[in-house]
Amino acid sequence: RLHLVTWNVGTASPPPDVTSLLQLNSLGPTMDMYVVGLQEVNSRITNFLSDLAFDDPWSIFFMTVLSPLGYIKLSSVRMQGLLLLIFVKHVHLPFIRDVHTHYTRTGLYGYWGNKGGVTVRMSLYGHTICFMNCHLPAHMENTEQRLDDFEKILEMQFEGENVPSTLDHDVLFWFGDLNFRIADYGIHFVRESINNKRYNLLWEKDQLNMAKKKEAFLQEFIEGPLQFKPTYKFDLYSDVYDTSEKKRKPAWTDRILWRVKNLCQHASKEGEFPEEEQTISVTLNNYISHMSYGISDHKPVTGTFGLELKPLLSDPLVTLNPEGEWSGEHDVLISYSAVPEFPSSAWDWIGLFKVAFRHMNDYVTYAWVEDDEFSSNKDSKQVYMSAAEIPDMGGEFLLCYYSNNLQSIVGISQPFQIQPNRTLIEKDLTQEENSWMQKPDNLESHDEF
Repeated sequence: RLHLVTWNVGTASPPPDVTSLLQLNSLGPTMDMYVVGLQEVNSRITNFLSDLAFDDPWSIFFMTVLSPLGYIKLSSVRMQGLLLLIFVKHVHLPFIRDVHTHYTRTGLYGYWGNKGGVTVRMSLYGHTICFMNCHLPAHMENTEQRLDDFEKILEMQFEGENVPSTLDHDVLFWFGDLNFRIADYGIHFVRESINNKRYNLLWEKDQLNMAKKKEAFLQEFIEGPLQFKPTYKFDLYSDVYDTSEKKRKPAWTDRILWRVKNLCQHASKEGEFPEEEQTISVTLNNYISHMSYGISDHKPVTGTFGLELKPLLSDPLVTLNPEGEWSGEHDVLISYSAVPEFPSSAWDWIGLFKVAFRHMNDYVTYAWVEDDEFSSNKDSKQVYMSAAEIPDMGGEFLLCYYSNNLQSIVGISQPFQIQPNRTLIEKDLTQEENSWMQKPDNLESHDEF
């Protein structure tokens, strides 16, 4: 289950709450992956420089919301105001590999990053998935420029060997502030149609729908029905369309589309192709806007998808476990085993993480698999961690094996308890007791004086 968000946040700070945006109160099963695409994140030079040194406020905000629920930030990519964040449940980490990011500038003839696309691709259970967050040129008359820019973004190549081009991925999600407008109709007809919820009257004049009929490269992209109000342009903190002097015509600028490669390959064949050939399918469960959010002149749009995968990978490359009882009173051991074809490296490490960790650099401590090796045989190896590195207060933790060659976590343990350090606690209690015992003496001496 994948929940995808696109939102032009108009340089605003995060809102107080995103429960409904992320459907956190949904009664159904929880999401496996959240994909958040933002446009117009504040990129004034002071903000941007501080965001380069530290995570930006939006990334921190979503990590704070999602990490206690068992999601980690798998990847992110930023280009000025464009930001793409991907969060996944812990359980899927060993089956996500070959994560690459890319950005394409299209503003000012390709020299400026105020417009363009940011992209993250990965292998998910052996299937290739690509997410592309775009901010295309504005204004009614720039349809051709929007299409040209999107074609340029599609043509970009990821760095790395054997990484497919964008359109060669099994599934490609395309979303963002695509800035397509409603052509021909006047503002009064558009607003009247919206007020009467007769959105279908406007669909045929939506520039993206019209372009899909003419442009071959767009015809393979699928979109759910636009059964929500156009998401642009609103007065701030309201559900009232633009009352400024410009009185912008409402439009569905914020969109989510997808493309399944094997459907494209088989589209020319008559009828449905055999079930066994379809190793991945995408189902749209929900495509809605969220009118309650008013921090910008755009309303956020979300798409909730079911991805049905026949796993091409079903076993993790590395299996690892803590040995015995863990506490800060003694050195501890980790045992792990890898599949024969695993490309290990001297730079691989095993991290100790709190269960609610935010991203893969959010470890408490780590051990190098070679330098800290304790024992080895043909079936498994052991690595030690020093007692000094183990948190004295204890709690619930995870172990993750990070592969330097694959640049990803390839094994994760079950959650386990670290016991509090009794020696330290007893020492603290003794110190408290001693300080309490000394108080009467002090009082007596004062009385005598």
